Amino acid sequence: MAASSRNTSPGFALAVHGGAGTLRRGAMSAARAALYHAGLRRALAAGRDILAAEGSALDAVTAAVVALEDDPLFNAGRGAVFTSAGTQEMDAAVMEGREHRAGAIAGICGPKNPVLAARAVMEHSPHVLLIGEGALAFCQAQGLAFADRDYFHTEARWQALQQTLERRRRGLSDEDTGGDAARRHGTVGAVARDRAGDLAAATSTGGMTGKLPGRVGDSPIIGAGTYAENASCAVSATGHGEVFIRFAAAHEVAARRRHRGQSLAEAAQDVVDELGRVGGSGGLVAVDCDGAVVLPFNCSGMYRGYVTGDGIIRTAIYDEPYRAE
Repeated sequence: MAASSRNTSPGFALAVHGGAGTLRRGAMSAARAALYHAGLRRALAAGRDILAAEGSALDAVTAAVVALEDDPLFNAGRGAVFTSAGTQEMDAAVMEGREHRAGAIAGICGPKNPVLAARAVMEHSPHVLLIGEGALAFCQAQGLAFADRDYFHTEARWQALQQTLERRRRGLSDEDTGGDAARRHGTVGAVARDRAGDLAAATSTGGMTGKLPGRVGDSPIIGAGTYAENASCAVSATGHGEVFIRFAAAHEVAARRRHRGQSLAEAAQDVVDELGRVGGSGGLVAVDCDGAVVLPFNCSGMYRGYVTGDGIIRTAIYDEPYRAE
């Protein structure tokens, strides 16, 4: 899909995604689509209210991702998918564009909102990325809210794992013939520009259904799934993580913006297209220093939306007009 560029005033801008790769259009009921639109609207409203009150881009993207993590429809936080061993391992990252501060976590289950764990790493440790048991101990020391495994266990995700394991037992591809590509790359993320001109990005995911325990995708890798710098843009990606890591997808958008002088729409669309040609199914959301917003993808669809200074929330799933509310 062509990148949709929205030029705004020097006010604020916020874009979110709930993962690329969706149910096929024919398999998506109107009722289910309405739930996805509602979840995206809640996330956008949470971030919009912060930005409209002169809050920071970092606070806005954090609040938007928390809202998506709390919604079991999306593959992050409460809706995280399962590994091949029947466990859950979550990754998240945040980055702010003024000083290039960043924080990330990987391979954890326990903190109710992984994005808050990532932000704690950025703000309360000398590190960028913490993983596994060390990350959990750090989160406990920071007093972050934890939830038990029942909170994160959703029947839909469990059944998706069983179906994936059965396909493997039968020697079939992990590609989902039912059309729910989010099994492979469901993620949530947000990017924002605040009224002070600062940019920020945040991304959170449960990873891939049936992934090997210990697998880490692009979401917590700064420059791959998450990146922000005030001089160019903020990016949150969703897709086939291994390909997005290999091509440093998020940073590549920023580099083309800075070094080639491309517009945000050109840079983002070129990167998404090139990733698609090498098997990198997915998409991204991005906002630049001028407040332009783009939301390109190269697959069946991407749960996405944006809001700018006019306060109107717009959401979409497929290549279709945005719903404005």
